[in-house]
Amino acid sequence: MKAVPSLALATMLCGAAAQAHAQTQVTVYGIVDAAVARTTNADAAGNAITKVSSLSGSLPSRIGFRGSEDLGSGLAAVFALESGFNPDTGVSGQGGRLFGRQAWVGLKGSWGTLQVGRILNMTFLATAKSDVLGPNLFSINSIDLYLPNARSDNAVGYLGNFQGVTVGATTSFGRDAAAAGGPSATNCGGEVAGNSKACRQVTALLGYDGAAYGVNVSYDRLYGNAGAAGGLASSERFDRRVTVNGYAMLGATKLGAGIIDRKLDAAIGITESDLVYFGISHPVAPGLTLDAQVARRDVKGSRDDTKMAVARLTYAFSKRTAVYGAVGRMDNDGLAAVALDAGGTVAAGRAQNGVMAGLRHAF
Repeated sequence: MKAVPSLALATMLCGAAAQAHAQTQVTVYGIVDAAVARTTNADAAGNAITKVSSLSGSLPSRIGFRGSEDLGSGLAAVFALESGFNPDTGVSGQGGRLFGRQAWVGLKGSWGTLQVGRILNMTFLATAKSDVLGPNLFSINSIDLYLPNARSDNAVGYLGNFQGVTVGATTSFGRDAAAAGGPSATNCGGEVAGNSKACRQVTALLGYDGAAYGVNVSYDRLYGNAGAAGGLASSERFDRRVTVNGYAMLGATKLGAGIIDRKLDAAIGITESDLVYFGISHPVAPGLTLDAQVARRDVKGSRDDTKMAVARLTYAFSKRTAVYGAVGRMDNDGLAAVALDAGGTVAAGRAQNGVMAGLRHAF
């Protein structure tokens, strides 16, 4: 056999190494979470309703793909494609989008991560560690349906962490292109020639996370345009949220609290409100965790206030599979009509009690 010259052999090996170096590592992951819930006063006649929840159980169901390619010198190309679905019927969530939870590509280095596409904005990230219930069917997300749906279409985002200090920001040229209705699709695609303000959105976050505690503040301002939902039918109309959130660890027990100040300038006028919440998460036994949360939304200059109390018990069979049960109550004053279950219904001014039980598996 003819010998391969050493220089040619070295070149071949370098080429092979470069090919291996350039491979993209892709992970497929997901959650299937289904729950049965029963709530009272679901209509004006005071009737109760029992159903398999659509939007969430303890966590929204999803399937996703994330990947990265090492570009060398500490730089990587990264992406995420994540599709949400309703486990009761199997239909796509987030206004019927194929990848409604996330769809972005970016670059990542020691300086942070730059993203372009449909991304989680800073309001979504702001409450992640202080809200002990997260996107549970009964939670503060029922009071403000935007919170678990705080994603931005047509966006550029940055997120960096430096020795516990987190900084992040997003800007969107058209915050929500879907027109299917509901909190995940508000018909504001933006990117309008001659009106750069139409459907624009800016969010920002500054926070610190340590071993014993963490705190962050966030800012979110979004604009409307003709045809947009929520009374934001003009690019002069806006919805602004400022959050201050924190948590503290007492051994294995977490305490979390926050306040969300909102100002909505819609077609019906200006509405201002404060949503305050406090929660505790405590491991009562191996594999068994108790989470509890209370919250109040105070609508300034109005009697249409809302109070909530929820408790949830979760047993983990493994790292991937868990069962859970929850009880809750939502009290509505004045003409407030906030349902206990996210996306549900309640008669105006009526209290609503609820129970639910569910099963979750992650893969």
